[in-house]
Amino acid sequence: MKVNKEQLEGNKVALDVEVNEEKVAEALQQAYKKIVKEVDMPGFRKGKVPRKILEQKYGKEVLHKDALDILIPQGYQEAVQESDLEPIAKPEITDVFIEEGKPATFTAEVEVKPEVELGNYTDLDVEEPNIEVTDEQIEQELEARRQRHSQLVAVDRDIVESGDFTTIDFEGKIDGEVFEGGTAEDYNLEIGSEQFIPGFEDQLVGVKVGQEVEVEVTFPESYHNDDVAGKDAVFTVTVKEIKEKEAPELDDEFAKDLEFDSLADLKDNIKEDLKEREEQRQEREYQNQLVDAVAENSEVDIPETMVENEIENMLNQFKMQAQQQGIEFEQYLQMTGMDENQLREQHREEAENRAKSNLVLEAIAEEEGIEVTEDEIDDRVADIAEQQGQDKDQIKAFLQMQGQLDSLRENLKMQKAIDFLAENN
Repeated sequence: MKVNKEQLEGNKVALDVEVNEEKVAEALQQAYKKIVKEVDMPGFRKGKVPRKILEQKYGKEVLHKDALDILIPQGYQEAVQESDLEPIAKPEITDVFIEEGKPATFTAEVEVKPEVELGNYTDLDVEEPNIEVTDEQIEQELEARRQRHSQLVAVDRDIVESGDFTTIDFEGKIDGEVFEGGTAEDYNLEIGSEQFIPGFEDQLVGVKVGQEVEVEVTFPESYHNDDVAGKDAVFTVTVKEIKEKEAPELDDEFAKDLEFDSLADLKDNIKEDLKEREEQRQEREYQNQLVDAVAENSEVDIPETMVENEIENMLNQFKMQAQQQGIEFEQYLQMTGMDENQLREQHREEAENRAKSNLVLEAIAEEEGIEVTEDEIDDRVADIAEQQGQDKDQIKAFLQMQGQLDSLRENLKMQKAIDFLAENN
Protein backbone atom coordinates (compact mmCIF):
# COMPACT_ATOMS: atom_id res chain seq x y z
CA MET A 1 0.00 0.00 0.00
CA LYS A 2 1.19 3.51 -0.80
CA VAL A 3 0.30 6.58 1.27
CA ASN A 4 0.97 10.24 0.56
CA LYS A 5 0.30 12.65 3.45
CA GLU A 6 -0.50 16.32 2.82
CA GLN A 7 -0.93 18.89 5.59
CA LEU A 8 -4.03 21.01 4.97
CA GLU A 9 -5.24 24.14 6.74
CA GLY A 10 -5.39 23.99 10.54
CA ASN A 11 -5.28 20.49 11.96
CA LYS A 12 -6.58 18.74 8.81
CA VAL A 13 -4.57 16.16 6.91
CA ALA A 14 -5.21 14.58 3.51
CA LEU A 15 -4.13 10.99 2.96
CA ASP A 16 -3.89 9.82 -0.66
CA VAL A 17 -4.10 6.02 -0.39
CA GLU A 18 -3.30 3.40 -3.04
CA VAL A 19 -4.21 -0.24 -2.38
CA ASN A 20 -2.42 -2.84 -4.52
CA GLU A 21 -4.07 -5.10 -7.09
CA GLU A 22 -3.83 -8.23 -4.93
CA LYS A 23 -5.88 -6.71 -2.13
CA VAL A 24 -8.37 -5.36 -4.64
CA ALA A 25 -8.80 -8.86 -6.09
CA GLU A 26 -9.30 -10.32 -2.61
CA ALA A 27 -11.91 -7.67 -1.74
CA LEU A 28 -13.79 -8.21 -5.01
CA GLN A 29 -13.87 -11.97 -4.36
CA GLN A 30 -15.18 -11.41 -0.80
CA ALA A 31 -17.83 -9.08 -2.21
CA TYR A 32 -18.85 -11.72 -4.75
CA LYS A 33 -19.18 -14.41 -2.02
CA LYS A 34 -21.44 -12.09 -0.03
CA ILE A 35 -23.65 -10.95 -2.90
CA VAL A 36 -24.07 -14.32 -4.66
CA LYS A 37 -25.83 -15.75 -1.58
CA GLU A 38 -28.83 -13.54 -2.34
CA VAL A 39 -28.90 -13.99 -6.15
CA ASP A 40 -31.65 -16.05 -7.82
CA MET A 41 -30.94 -16.82 -11.50
CA PRO A 42 -32.64 -19.38 -13.74
CA GLY A 43 -30.49 -22.46 -14.30
CA PHE A 44 -28.52 -22.06 -11.07
CA ARG A 45 -29.18 -22.91 -7.46
CA LYS A 46 -29.45 -19.91 -5.15
CA GLY A 47 -25.95 -18.83 -4.12
CA LYS A 48 -24.24 -20.86 -6.88
CA VAL A 49 -24.18 -18.37 -9.76
CA PRO A 50 -20.59 -18.19 -11.14
CA ARG A 51 -18.94 -14.80 -10.70
CA LYS A 52 -18.38 -14.37 -14.46
CA ILE A 53 -22.09 -14.94 -15.17
CA LEU A 54 -23.06 -12.58 -12.35
CA GLU A 55 -20.83 -9.82 -13.72
CA GLN A 56 -22.09 -10.37 -17.28
CA LYS A 57 -25.69 -9.92 -16.18
CA TYR A 58 -25.31 -7.08 -13.66
CA GLY A 59 -21.98 -5.53 -14.66
CA LYS A 60 -18.66 -5.70 -12.83
CA GLU A 61 -19.68 -2.62 -10.85
CA VAL A 62 -22.11 -4.76 -8.85
CA LEU A 63 -19.20 -5.86 -6.67
CA HIS A 64 -17.54 -2.47 -6.28
CA LYS A 65 -19.53 -1.06 -3.37
CA ASP A 66 -19.07 -4.10 -1.14
CA ALA A 67 -15.42 -4.38 -2.12
CA LEU A 68 -14.86 -0.73 -1.22
CA ASP A 69 -16.63 -1.29 2.11
CA ILE A 70 -13.77 -3.70 2.81
CA LEU A 71 -10.86 -1.83 1.23
CA ILE A 72 -11.49 1.72 2.47
CA PRO A 73 -11.71 1.03 6.26
CA GLN A 74 -8.70 -1.29 6.11
CA GLY A 75 -6.70 1.07 3.92
CA TYR A 76 -7.60 4.09 6.02
CA GLN A 77 -6.57 2.44 9.31
CA GLU A 78 -3.26 1.29 7.83
CA ALA A 79 -2.63 4.75 6.40
CA VAL A 80 -3.32 6.38 9.77
CA GLN A 81 -0.93 4.02 11.54
CA GLU A 82 1.76 4.39 8.88
CA SER A 83 1.47 8.19 9.05
CA ASP A 84 1.47 8.17 12.88
CA LEU A 85 -1.71 10.24 13.12
CA GLU A 86 -4.28 10.60 15.93
CA PRO A 87 -7.65 11.37 14.29
CA ILE A 88 -10.28 13.18 16.35
CA ALA A 89 -13.15 12.81 13.87
CA LYS A 90 -14.41 10.54 11.14
CA PRO A 91 -12.65 10.97 7.77
CA GLU A 92 -14.22 12.43 4.64
CA ILE A 93 -13.60 9.98 1.78
CA THR A 94 -13.34 11.37 -1.78
CA ASP A 95 -11.85 10.54 -5.21
CA VAL A 96 -12.59 6.82 -4.96
CA PHE A 97 -11.43 4.58 -7.81
CA ILE A 98 -11.68 0.80 -8.14
CA GLU A 99 -11.26 -1.51 -11.12
CA GLU A 100 -10.23 -5.12 -11.30
CA GLY A 101 -6.57 -5.60 -12.23
CA LYS A 102 -5.63 -2.07 -11.07
CA PRO A 103 -4.79 -0.47 -7.70
CA ALA A 104 -7.72 1.08 -5.85
CA THR A 105 -7.26 4.69 -4.74
CA PHE A 106 -9.05 7.15 -2.48
CA THR A 107 -8.38 10.32 -0.51
CA ALA A 108 -9.20 10.62 3.20
CA GLU A 109 -9.37 14.09 4.75
CA VAL A 110 -9.37 13.94 8.53
CA GLU A 111 -8.94 16.18 11.57
CA VAL A 112 -6.07 15.14 13.84
CA LYS A 113 -4.93 16.17 17.30
CA PRO A 114 -3.09 19.48 17.06
CA GLU A 115 0.52 19.98 18.06
CA VAL A 116 0.99 21.37 21.58
CA GLU A 117 3.78 23.82 22.32
CA LEU A 118 4.36 23.00 25.97
CA GLY A 119 5.37 25.79 28.30
CA ASN A 120 7.04 25.33 31.67
CA TYR A 121 5.43 22.54 33.68
CA THR A 122 7.78 22.09 36.63
CA ASP A 123 8.51 24.43 39.54
CA LEU A 124 5.23 26.22 38.94
CA ASP A 125 4.15 29.03 41.23
CA VAL A 126 1.14 27.21 42.68
CA GLU A 127 0.69 27.20 46.45
CA GLU A 128 0.37 23.78 48.05
CA PRO A 129 -2.74 23.20 50.17
CA ASN A 130 -2.64 23.79 53.91
CA ILE A 131 -4.94 21.22 55.51
CA GLU A 132 -6.69 22.53 58.60
CA VAL A 133 -9.88 21.47 60.34
CA THR A 134 -11.41 24.08 62.65
CA ASP A 135 -13.50 23.58 65.78
CA GLU A 136 -16.33 25.34 63.94
CA GLN A 137 -16.28 22.70 61.18
CA ILE A 138 -16.37 19.92 63.77
CA GLU A 139 -19.34 21.52 65.54
CA GLN A 140 -21.17 21.98 62.23
CA GLU A 141 -20.69 18.31 61.32
CA LEU A 142 -21.69 17.24 64.82
CA GLU A 143 -24.89 19.29 64.56
CA ALA A 144 -25.61 17.81 61.11
CA ARG A 145 -25.34 14.27 62.51
CA ARG A 146 -27.53 15.27 65.45
CA GLN A 147 -30.19 16.59 63.06
CA ARG A 148 -30.01 13.42 60.93
CA HIS A 149 -30.92 11.41 64.06
CA SER A 150 -33.79 13.67 65.09
CA GLN A 151 -37.36 12.38 65.32
CA LEU A 152 -40.73 13.91 64.54
CA VAL A 153 -42.85 14.43 67.64
CA ALA A 154 -46.33 15.83 68.19
CA VAL A 155 -46.58 19.47 69.30
CA ASP A 156 -48.77 20.89 72.08
CA ARG A 157 -50.28 23.57 69.86
CA ASP A 158 -52.70 23.56 66.94
CA ILE A 159 -51.39 26.50 64.91
CA VAL A 160 -48.98 25.89 62.00
CA GLU A 161 -45.58 27.61 62.23
CA SER A 162 -42.71 27.82 59.74
CA GLY A 163 -40.51 24.73 60.11
CA ASP A 164 -43.39 22.46 61.15
CA PHE A 165 -43.95 19.08 59.57
CA THR A 166 -47.60 18.90 58.60
CA THR A 167 -49.95 16.23 57.28
CA ILE A 168 -52.43 17.74 54.82
CA ASP A 169 -55.17 16.89 52.35
CA PHE A 170 -55.42 19.11 49.27
CA GLU A 171 -57.37 19.44 46.04
CA GLY A 172 -56.25 21.86 43.33
CA LYS A 173 -58.38 23.40 40.60
CA ILE A 174 -57.64 25.55 37.56
CA ASP A 175 -60.61 27.50 36.20
CA GLY A 176 -62.80 25.45 38.52
CA GLU A 177 -61.60 22.10 37.13
CA VAL A 178 -59.55 19.51 39.04
CA PHE A 179 -56.25 18.81 37.24
CA GLU A 180 -54.04 15.74 37.16
CA GLY A 181 -51.53 15.56 40.03
CA GLY A 182 -53.26 18.32 41.99
CA THR A 183 -54.96 16.15 44.62
CA ALA A 184 -53.57 14.15 47.57
CA GLU A 185 -54.51 12.86 51.03
CA ASP A 186 -52.27 12.52 54.10
CA TYR A 187 -49.47 14.35 52.34
CA ASN A 188 -46.43 15.14 54.51
CA LEU A 189 -45.14 18.68 53.96
CA GLU A 190 -42.41 20.60 55.78
CA ILE A 191 -43.46 24.24 55.95
CA GLY A 192 -40.69 26.45 54.56
CA SER A 193 -38.97 23.66 52.65
CA GLU A 194 -40.06 25.17 49.30
CA GLN A 195 -41.12 21.69 48.25
CA PHE A 196 -44.28 23.15 46.73
CA ILE A 197 -44.61 26.02 44.27
CA PRO A 198 -43.92 29.56 45.61
CA GLY A 199 -46.55 30.92 47.98
CA PHE A 200 -48.23 27.61 48.86
CA GLU A 201 -46.44 26.86 52.12
CA ASP A 202 -46.42 30.50 53.31
CA GLN A 203 -50.24 30.58 53.23
CA LEU A 204 -50.43 27.63 55.62
CA VAL A 205 -48.59 29.47 58.41
CA GLY A 206 -51.17 30.37 61.09
CA VAL A 207 -53.73 27.77 59.97
CA LYS A 208 -55.30 25.58 62.68
CA VAL A 209 -55.45 21.81 62.73
CA GLY A 210 -58.77 20.74 61.20
CA GLN A 211 -59.21 24.07 59.44
CA GLU A 212 -59.95 24.11 55.71
CA VAL A 213 -58.43 27.01 53.77
CA GLU A 214 -58.12 28.10 50.17
CA VAL A 215 -54.59 28.67 48.88
CA GLU A 216 -54.20 30.73 45.72
CA VAL A 217 -51.00 30.29 43.70
CA THR A 218 -49.62 30.73 40.20
CA PHE A 219 -47.57 27.95 38.63
CA PRO A 220 -44.19 29.21 37.31
CA GLU A 221 -43.82 29.58 33.54
CA SER A 222 -40.90 27.11 33.76
CA TYR A 223 -42.96 24.47 35.61
CA HIS A 224 -42.23 20.95 34.32
CA ASN A 225 -45.90 20.25 33.50
CA ASP A 226 -46.82 22.30 30.43
CA ASP A 227 -50.56 21.81 31.11
CA VAL A 228 -50.41 23.97 34.25
CA ALA A 229 -47.29 26.12 33.67
CA GLY A 230 -48.05 29.84 34.07
CA LYS A 231 -51.66 29.25 35.20
CA ASP A 232 -53.49 30.39 38.37
CA ALA A 233 -54.72 27.63 40.68
CA VAL A 234 -56.80 27.41 43.86
CA PHE A 235 -56.07 24.63 46.36
CA THR A 236 -58.50 23.60 49.07
CA VAL A 237 -56.25 22.48 51.94
CA THR A 238 -57.01 20.84 55.28
CA VAL A 239 -54.29 20.62 57.95
CA LYS A 240 -54.70 17.29 59.75
CA GLU A 241 -51.62 17.08 61.99
CA ILE A 242 -48.60 19.12 63.09
CA LYS A 243 -45.25 17.70 64.20
CA GLU A 244 -41.82 19.18 64.79
CA LYS A 245 -38.32 17.81 64.64
CA GLU A 246 -36.73 16.94 67.97
CA ALA A 247 -33.00 16.32 67.97
CA PRO A 248 -31.17 14.27 70.65
CA GLU A 249 -28.91 15.90 73.25
CA LEU A 250 -25.23 16.12 72.40
CA ASP A 251 -23.82 13.89 75.12
CA ASP A 252 -22.10 10.55 75.66
CA GLU A 253 -25.39 8.70 75.24
CA PHE A 254 -25.83 10.16 71.77
CA ALA A 255 -22.25 9.11 70.91
CA LYS A 256 -22.92 5.58 72.16
CA ASP A 257 -26.00 5.37 69.94
CA LEU A 258 -23.57 6.00 67.06
CA GLU A 259 -21.28 3.24 68.40
CA PHE A 260 -18.62 5.48 69.95
CA ASP A 261 -17.43 5.27 73.57
CA SER A 262 -17.96 8.93 74.32
CA LEU A 263 -18.75 12.32 72.80
CA ALA A 264 -15.00 13.09 72.79
CA ASP A 265 -14.36 9.94 70.71
CA LEU A 266 -17.10 10.98 68.29
CA LYS A 267 -15.53 14.43 67.90
CA ASP A 268 -12.11 12.87 67.24
CA ASN A 269 -13.65 10.64 64.58
CA ILE A 270 -15.37 13.61 62.96
CA LYS A 271 -12.10 15.56 62.96
CA GLU A 272 -10.25 12.73 61.19
CA ASP A 273 -13.10 12.26 58.72
CA LEU A 274 -13.20 15.98 57.93
CA LYS A 275 -9.43 16.10 57.58
CA GLU A 276 -9.46 13.22 55.10
CA ARG A 277 -12.25 14.80 53.06
CA GLU A 278 -10.54 18.19 53.13
CA GLU A 279 -7.25 16.63 52.03
CA GLN A 280 -8.98 15.00 49.07
CA ARG A 281 -10.83 18.20 48.15
CA GLN A 282 -7.76 20.40 48.39
CA GLU A 283 -5.59 17.88 46.55
CA ARG A 284 -8.09 17.93 43.66
CA GLU A 285 -8.10 21.73 43.75
CA TYR A 286 -4.28 21.82 43.81
CA GLN A 287 -4.06 19.44 40.86
CA ASN A 288 -6.60 21.50 38.91
CA GLN A 289 -4.56 24.65 39.55
CA LEU A 290 -1.39 22.93 38.35
CA VAL A 291 -3.09 21.81 35.12
CA ASP A 292 -4.55 25.30 34.62
CA ALA A 293 -1.09 26.85 35.11
CA VAL A 294 0.52 24.54 32.52
CA ALA A 295 -2.33 25.16 30.08
CA GLU A 296 -1.83 28.90 30.55
CA ASN A 297 1.89 28.51 29.75
CA SER A 298 1.25 26.38 26.64
CA GLU A 299 0.15 27.18 23.10
CA VAL A 300 -2.30 25.07 21.09
CA ASP A 301 -5.08 25.69 18.57
CA ILE A 302 -8.08 23.82 19.92
CA PRO A 303 -10.15 22.20 17.14
CA GLU A 304 -13.87 22.92 17.20
CA THR A 305 -14.48 19.17 16.95
CA MET A 306 -12.82 18.60 20.34
CA VAL A 307 -14.80 21.43 21.92
CA GLU A 308 -18.07 20.02 20.58
CA ASN A 309 -17.12 16.55 21.87
CA GLU A 310 -16.56 17.98 25.35
CA ILE A 311 -19.89 19.84 25.22
CA GLU A 312 -21.58 16.60 24.18
CA ASN A 313 -19.99 14.81 27.14
CA MET A 314 -21.32 17.51 29.48
CA LEU A 315 -24.83 17.25 28.03
CA ASN A 316 -24.74 13.47 28.53
CA GLN A 317 -23.79 14.04 32.16
CA PHE A 318 -26.70 16.46 32.61
CA LYS A 319 -29.06 13.94 31.04
CA MET A 320 -27.81 11.19 33.35
CA GLN A 321 -28.20 13.44 36.41
CA ALA A 322 -31.73 14.35 35.35
CA GLN A 323 -32.57 10.66 34.91
CA GLN A 324 -31.20 9.88 38.39
CA GLN A 325 -33.50 12.59 39.79
CA GLY A 326 -36.45 11.03 38.01
CA ILE A 327 -37.06 13.84 35.51
CA GLU A 328 -36.80 14.10 31.74
CA PHE A 329 -34.03 16.20 30.19
CA GLU A 330 -36.66 18.51 28.68
CA GLN A 331 -37.97 19.16 32.20
CA TYR A 332 -34.42 19.89 33.36
CA LEU A 333 -34.09 22.47 30.58
CA GLN A 334 -37.38 24.09 31.61
CA MET A 335 -36.15 24.31 35.20
CA THR A 336 -32.97 26.07 34.07
CA GLY A 337 -34.93 28.39 31.81
CA MET A 338 -32.75 27.51 28.80
CA ASP A 339 -33.04 25.52 25.62
CA GLU A 340 -30.35 23.01 24.59
CA ASN A 341 -28.47 25.49 22.39
CA GLN A 342 -28.28 28.02 25.22
CA LEU A 343 -27.05 25.31 27.59
CA ARG A 344 -24.37 24.31 25.08
CA GLU A 345 -23.18 27.91 24.71
CA GLN A 346 -23.17 28.44 28.47
CA HIS A 347 -20.65 25.58 28.86
CA ARG A 348 -18.56 26.33 25.77
CA GLU A 349 -15.77 28.09 27.66
CA GLU A 350 -15.51 25.25 30.17
CA ALA A 351 -15.43 22.77 27.28
CA GLU A 352 -12.60 24.71 25.62
CA ASN A 353 -10.63 24.66 28.89
CA ARG A 354 -11.19 20.93 29.29
CA ALA A 355 -10.08 20.23 25.73
CA LYS A 356 -6.92 22.29 26.17
CA SER A 357 -6.13 20.66 29.53
CA ASN A 358 -6.48 17.20 28.01
CA LEU A 359 -4.18 18.07 25.12
CA VAL A 360 -1.59 19.51 27.50
CA LEU A 361 -1.68 16.45 29.77
CA GLU A 362 -1.27 14.15 26.75
CA ALA A 363 1.72 16.22 25.64
CA ILE A 364 3.31 15.96 29.11
CA ALA A 365 2.75 12.20 29.13
CA GLU A 366 4.46 11.91 25.75
CA GLU A 367 7.32 14.22 26.75
CA GLU A 368 7.98 12.30 29.98
CA GLY A 369 7.44 8.84 28.50
CA ILE A 370 4.48 8.14 30.79
CA GLU A 371 2.76 4.86 29.93
CA VAL A 372 0.07 2.69 31.51
CA THR A 373 0.93 -0.93 32.22
CA GLU A 374 -1.44 -3.89 31.98
CA ASP A 375 -1.08 -4.36 35.75
CA GLU A 376 -2.34 -0.79 36.28
CA ILE A 377 -5.28 -1.50 33.96
CA ASP A 378 -6.07 -4.67 35.93
CA ASP A 379 -5.84 -2.81 39.26
CA ARG A 380 -8.28 -0.15 38.05
CA VAL A 381 -10.66 -2.81 36.73
CA ALA A 382 -10.45 -4.57 40.11
CA ASP A 383 -11.38 -1.28 41.85
CA ILE A 384 -14.40 -0.85 39.57
CA ALA A 385 -15.44 -4.47 40.16
CA GLU A 386 -15.20 -4.02 43.94
CA GLN A 387 -17.27 -0.82 43.83
CA GLN A 388 -19.97 -2.57 41.81
CA GLY A 389 -19.75 -5.89 43.65
CA GLN A 390 -18.98 -7.82 40.46
CA ASP A 391 -16.29 -10.17 39.17
CA LYS A 392 -13.28 -8.28 37.78
CA ASP A 393 -12.92 -10.61 34.78
CA GLN A 394 -16.53 -9.98 33.82
CA ILE A 395 -16.03 -6.23 34.17
CA LYS A 396 -12.91 -6.33 32.00
CA ALA A 397 -14.66 -8.44 29.37
CA PHE A 398 -17.59 -5.99 29.34
CA LEU A 399 -15.28 -2.95 28.99
CA GLN A 400 -13.42 -4.67 26.18
CA MET A 401 -16.65 -5.58 24.40
CA GLN A 402 -17.86 -1.97 24.69
CA GLY A 403 -14.53 -0.63 23.42
CA GLN A 404 -13.95 1.24 26.70
CA LEU A 405 -10.59 -0.22 27.71
CA ASP A 406 -8.75 2.33 25.55
CA SER A 407 -10.66 5.15 27.27
CA LEU A 408 -9.77 3.65 30.65
CA ARG A 409 -6.11 3.52 29.60
CA GLU A 410 -6.19 7.16 28.48
CA ASN A 411 -7.83 8.28 31.73
CA LEU A 412 -5.15 6.49 33.74
CA LYS A 413 -2.43 8.09 31.62
CA MET A 414 -3.98 11.52 32.24
CA GLN A 415 -4.02 10.88 35.99
CA LYS A 416 -0.38 9.76 35.91
CA ALA A 417 0.49 13.00 34.12
CA ILE A 418 -1.34 14.95 36.84
CA ASP A 419 0.52 12.95 39.51
CA PHE A 420 3.78 13.83 37.75
CA LEU A 421 2.88 17.53 37.98
CA ALA A 422 2.05 17.21 41.68
CA GLU A 423 5.36 15.43 42.39
CA ASN A 424 7.46 17.97 40.49
CA ASN A 425 5.96 21.22 41.74
